[in-house]
Amino acid sequence: MIHGPTGGRRWEASAARKQLHHAAARGGVRRRFAPHQLPHAHAVEMAHEEVPLVVIQRQLGHANLGITSTYLQGIDSSEISSTVHARPSPTISASAGLLITR
Repeated sequence: MIHGPTGGRRWEASAARKQLHHAAARGGVRRRFAPHQLPHAHAVEMAHEEVPLVVIQRQLGHANLGITSTYLQGIDSSEISSTVHARPSPTISASAGLLITR
């Protein structure tokens, strides 16, 4: 968790980036990165863990799978395909509380 002196106010983007980079440095991350890379890394990790593509889509709050697939361009497409076909897509009710809004 990243803490900041915001007093309950929304963070400015530059302040969030600065805090994120400080947290990364404390965590031993030496490579430069941008905050927008975090959802991509999360999506790729979920794909490697064989999470169904539709679940990844919902986690990221994407309207369609085309957007989600751009996050997964860095991994082998046969790996994505086998992940999609290996498991049935779950049925998740709206009352499950998994709806993510942006």
